[in-house]
Amino acid sequence: MSNQATNKDLQSLLNRYEKGQICVVADKTLIRHDCWNRYEALREMPVLWLETDEAHKSIETVARIWDFLFENDITRSGLLVCVGGGVLTDIGGFAAATYKRGIDYINIPTTLLAMIDASSGGKTGCNYRGLKNSIGVFAAPAETIIDTQWLHTLPPRQFLSGYGEMLKTGLIDSSDFNGLWSRLCSYDLERMDPDELEPLIQDCIAVKEKIVTADPREGGLRKVLNLGHTFGHALEELSLQGEPEKILLHGYAVVYGLIAELYLSIVKPGCPSEPLQQLTQIVLHTYGKPDCKCSDRERLIAKMQQDKKNEHAGEINCTLLKDVGQPVINQVITKQEAEEALDYLFSI
Repeated sequence: MSNQATNKDLQSLLNRYEKGQICVVADKTLIRHDCWNRYEALREMPVLWLETDEAHKSIETVARIWDFLFENDITRSGLLVCVGGGVLTDIGGFAAATYKRGIDYINIPTTLLAMIDASSGGKTGCNYRGLKNSIGVFAAPAETIIDTQWLHTLPPRQFLSGYGEMLKTGLIDSSDFNGLWSRLCSYDLERMDPDELEPLIQDCIAVKEKIVTADPREGGLRKVLNLGHTFGHALEELSLQGEPEKILLHGYAVVYGLIAELYLSIVKPGCPSEPLQQLTQIVLHTYGKPDCKCSDRERLIAKMQQDKKNEHAGEINCTLLKDVGQPVINQVITKQEAEEALDYLFSI
């Protein structure tokens, strides 16, 4: 993994593959950015430009990628290069992993969220029947290239979305990268300086890589990465059924999910209240209150009961915290506890 995606870096990777056996899928919004124009190594290759909002994270979009690979006569020794945010790397990786029973793919994440979370770890997939990432496979990329120059192109909401996953990483980090959680709480989210953020990005990536290396298929330890995601995915899925301008970005949903699950962490495993207080201040100052109401509780709980992380039908399985750096997996909560956590979230 490199900090700066140069043509030399990329070309050395592409040289491993036969000429004519490389295709590119990319977020269609990237074509107007100077960062894209720097990738000379990709200019002569076929590119499929895609819409990459959550509404397009579908099996239909995956089928478009399959068709694109077939049309370019890509064999099982071919390569798919995925350039974009988390939606693009998820569906691109899934298409590559299932095309002819699997071809290699490389990720070049262009959003903070994708750099931290979606483009590494090998989770690929798409949404189905209104449920987040409910169809997919584990298939690690052949390489992930981190080019932090893309961060200078991000609008504030996309930046904050990625920072939500970084906050989660700081909460679960047991290796204490010089006090990662404290450093994340101290970062100036009003300035949003990508250069100052780079050391934090590298530490967050290192935390995830350590966890994924130890548990690549989420048999146990990797479940710590799900902190905030049981409630977060339900909030995100509910927003997808509403007005387009009110759709929650993934990192926003995770931050709100963290609030609910830190509340439960105090109630159940006895986490100190300080992490919840710190995160609540960040949310109120920077992210704003969630656009939900008490009448949404039943639909949110129904979605949590259908979450793919549940081991038994109808239960709600969460990752909680005993303290910062001490996550606890497989915490089954009752419907009443879920309602209480949602009530707290809606009240902040």
